[in-house]
Amino acid sequence: MTKYVFVTGGVVSGLGKGIVAASLGRLIKQRGYKVASVKLDPYMNVDPGTMNPVQHGEVYVTDDGAETDLDLGHYERFIDEPLTKFSNLTSGRVYQRVIDRERNGEYGGKTVQIVPHVTDEIKAFIRAGAKESGAQVLITEIGGTTGDIESRPFIEAVRQFGLDVGRENCVFIHVCLVPYISGSDEYKSKPVQHSVKELMGMGIAPDVIVTRSDGDCGEAVREKISLFCCVDRDCVIPSLTVPCLYEAPLMLHDGGLDKVVCRKLKLRGKCDLKEWKRLIGRANKRKGEVEIAIVGKYVSLHDSYLSVVEALNHASFAEGVFVKVRWVDSEEIERTGAEKALRGADGVLVPGGFGVRGTQGMIDACEWARNNGVPYFGICLGMQIAVIEFARHVAGIADATSGEFGEGSKVIDILPDKKGKRIGGTLRLGAYPCAVLPGTRLASVYGSSAVSERHRHRYEFNNAFLPALTKAGLRVGGTSPDGSLVEAIETDGAFFVGVQFHPEFTSRPNRPHPIFRAFVAAAKEYKVKK
Repeated sequence: MTKYVFVTGGVVSGLGKGIVAASLGRLIKQRGYKVASVKLDPYMNVDPGTMNPVQHGEVYVTDDGAETDLDLGHYERFIDEPLTKFSNLTSGRVYQRVIDRERNGEYGGKTVQIVPHVTDEIKAFIRAGAKESGAQVLITEIGGTTGDIESRPFIEAVRQFGLDVGRENCVFIHVCLVPYISGSDEYKSKPVQHSVKELMGMGIAPDVIVTRSDGDCGEAVREKISLFCCVDRDCVIPSLTVPCLYEAPLMLHDGGLDKVVCRKLKLRGKCDLKEWKRLIGRANKRKGEVEIAIVGKYVSLHDSYLSVVEALNHASFAEGVFVKVRWVDSEEIERTGAEKALRGADGVLVPGGFGVRGTQGMIDACEWARNNGVPYFGICLGMQIAVIEFARHVAGIADATSGEFGEGSKVIDILPDKKGKRIGGTLRLGAYPCAVLPGTRLASVYGSSAVSERHRHRYEFNNAFLPALTKAGLRVGGTSPDGSLVEAIETDGAFFVGVQFHPEFTSRPNRPHPIFRAFVAAAKEYKVKK
């Protein structure tokens, strides 16, 4: 029988519930159990696919093409298990399903209500997540903060779920902020008490409380929380700010999180963290620094490019050098010029995005990198930008552009099967095979002639311009297996690579993506020469 863990949050949002859930997943996996994760999001969007990245952060794409919450990226990076469309559920999708069923007459004329119809739909999704993954332990995080009006159906559903499977088969973890008051130089437990009281008022008594604070709140505060919140003393677990994100599992293990969860679920096995400790050892041995300029249109919220930054970090562990990210707003380049914004950078990375805003600044950044021999890496939109820049300034196609940006020579154009479709859920999504062409930089990086990478786009290289661009020196590094879609481009000389897919989604801390590693290595080499 599958065991279940439910993670809720209190006091404020953004406490790192996802990191706690992901870290616990890794710890239980290291005890020999198969683990999977689910994220329940209270917002009314059907999925995050149409949400502004500045509001919500990045959209994380799974192998099967689900557009999901960025927390699934944390889960996959920590647990190293592929997640699916059964790993993320929103209120919008729940209500859409319930209304569709009602319209189809599936409720037999009954009055459709939050309880039981909406809550039953949520519970069915959790059970489906367990069945599809084959997990022995399923960890489910409920988004938002306890007390939010939109999250109440999810809280009620997991309360019922505990009764359905038996309390010996599920654990409730509540992550709360313990604020520090500088005036009195003390940590305060009262917000935790109020949050737990709110949760208990909804019928859930947490088994474990994780206290989130920058520093150690102290034994006396944890004892007070234990007493007033009715949890065992060893079930109040500190979660502190750590120098490296991937130290979180070790920190929570030292605090006893996996020990108390496994005790309550009657799980056995010793937690083997030797490999994870070696990873942290490599991270702590890094010396020196390379500066990578990430040129994007959503840089006001760094979470918009979360997986890209983490993939750079993974590469930095392997290459033994720190990566310092310089955030560059592409519209700022349009105002002040690329030289001022990028001078001194050891590499330029243009990530994905949608729409015409800021794209001229990206093109200017790409031209600056190519002309100065600075390593350039373009991802999705970043590859399209590289094609447009090369077409304009090398191949002599002065009006080269993308069909997404406006009129001109559309060296990038919409995929034929995506014309006229709605925005949400109609992109080319998920994992697709890529044939790596022999003799290319991509082939030397991958060491393989065939790979699989995740996609999220509706515009693609226009093959009508392929002869002119290859004659000018642009090289195709990878295509779809039938050769009909260009998946990667590159040039001779300095590192200049663009890929239509999103390699950041499959990078792992102990297994960095080879293109990211090659890019960081090229930045190291460039800095030495510089």
